[in-house]
Amino acid sequence: MIGRYAFSIVVGMAVTLSLLFIMQLLIEHAEDAVTKERTRYQLDFVRIKRNETLNTEDLLPEKPEKPPELPPEMPPQDLDSIDPNAPTINIAPPPAVTNIDIGGPGGMNIAEGDYLPIVRVAPIYPARALSRGVEGYVDMSFTVTAAGTVKDPIVEYSTSSLFERAATRAVLKFKYKPRVVDGVPVEVVGVKTRISFRIEE
Repeated sequence: MIGRYAFSIVVGMAVTLSLLFIMQLLIEHAEDAVTKERTRYQLDFVRIKRNETLNTEDLLPEKPEKPPELPPEMPPQDLDSIDPNAPTINIAPPPAVTNIDIGGPGGMNIAEGDYLPIVRVAPIYPARALSRGVEGYVDMSFTVTAAGTVKDPIVEYSTSSLFERAATRAVLKFKYKPRVVDGVPVEVVGVKTRISFRIEE
């Protein structure tokens, strides 16, 4: 225990004497640092006068090329120089059909035949499906009435429920030439179609 105290005292005295010696050296050399002449550097600033005169000759636009000359106007034709005794060609007018029989209700000519599509309305792409980048199709079945309209649309299959309402609304706007049997338009049940939804790039 006593040995540790003795060692600590010896180390403390050595550190104190070293610090006193360093301080003495700093004091001796401090006067030289103050009186010693230092090298001074001088900075020169050179200002260049800005050339504010503009060369207006370079700013002038080039003269446009001369437009091509227009062709000379054609002299008016002298109608007095036409020979009235020149030979002529007689062309008979086509025969006009004045007896047109339009039958059927509403003045429409209804011929025997199956139903035919007349108007097909493109569906409105659902905003939710468009924002998600979803594509697909809907298989629909419906009834074509005797007036050519669509009723009772049914969704048979759809790749996404997002398209069902838009497909139903589009099908209800379809127009058909109705099916005619014995001169009478009739309804057609179970007409099928596919409504596709594709995002155009």
